[in-house]
Amino acid sequence: MATPAALLGHGGRLGAARTAWPTAPTPWLDLSTGINPRPIPLPDLGPQAWSRLPDPQALRALEQAAATAFGVDDPARVVAAGGSETLIRLLPRLLTARRVAIGARTYGGHAEAWRAAGAELVPVDDPAADLRVLVNPNNPDGSALSADQVVGLTDGPLLVDEAFVETDPGLSVASLAGAAGHRRLMVLRSFGKFYGLAGVRLGFLVAEPALAARARQAIGDWPVSGPAIAAGLAAYADPAWADDTRRRLVADAARLDALLGRSGFEIVGGTSLFRLARAADAPRRFEILAQAGILTRPFAWDETLLRFGLPGPQADWLRLADALERFR
Repeated sequence: MATPAALLGHGGRLGAARTAWPTAPTPWLDLSTGINPRPIPLPDLGPQAWSRLPDPQALRALEQAAATAFGVDDPARVVAAGGSETLIRLLPRLLTARRVAIGARTYGGHAEAWRAAGAELVPVDDPAADLRVLVNPNNPDGSALSADQVVGLTDGPLLVDEAFVETDPGLSVASLAGAAGHRRLMVLRSFGKFYGLAGVRLGFLVAEPALAARARQAIGDWPVSGPAIAAGLAAYADPAWADDTRRRLVADAARLDALLGRSGFEIVGGTSLFRLARAADAPRRFEILAQAGILTRPFAWDETLLRFGLPGPQADWLRLADALERFR
């Protein structure tokens, strides 16, 4: 069957997968995203996190904690929001850019947001662009520029989406974004992918204070839920968990590479949270995996590619290995 269009735009579309393959075994194993399958333990939230409006002081404390984690010396440059996707859709309303340079094979939400705002999308090397957008590390191929390379890309406005940079923090330019000498540098950071809590919907903009203030005004009061604030505060206070997780993700990514390689896939990119794999018959493989209740991520622009997130528990690894045996 043809791949449902809903599965080509983003990962995590389990509802569409269940509709397309109603007889697939359940529960589904969702490998279509790059979300850490072993999340940081949730703090004891308590009933007030759910019953009270989020406290503005708690929100400021979260932004301070995120600033410290990102190496940002002024928390006024850090804005918390309900996921980095919210900020991706907001920025075209706050910035005046009308010729926006975005790579063709990167996270599609950026192009969608700027196109919807009436901007013209131009090639990444267009010297007339008045804003460049970079996803670093890139999604889905994992290609990455060093921090020095990012800073040297342009003297003009630059928006860097660092959704997956937690796996390799040395690549980040968040500490510079909006600071003196880097006023036109903006950075987006995601919380849920690395910390495995995508459902809390938490992300950050790092930008010069005036733009940060405009963003806060635009998103209004209570932009982040009480549980999200509590989760973020707990996570950013636990750097040991983050360090241990980075080491584990590297080992798990290598394990996934070996598993995919034995079944005839060629690994062509990724980060330690996801792997991009190629096979000439990838559409057939996607279909067979879906029939087995395993969702991967196909791409409309190259049907030979599939993206695999990491399995979590050992049972999920064994389930994937069993399904991949069909390709050997």
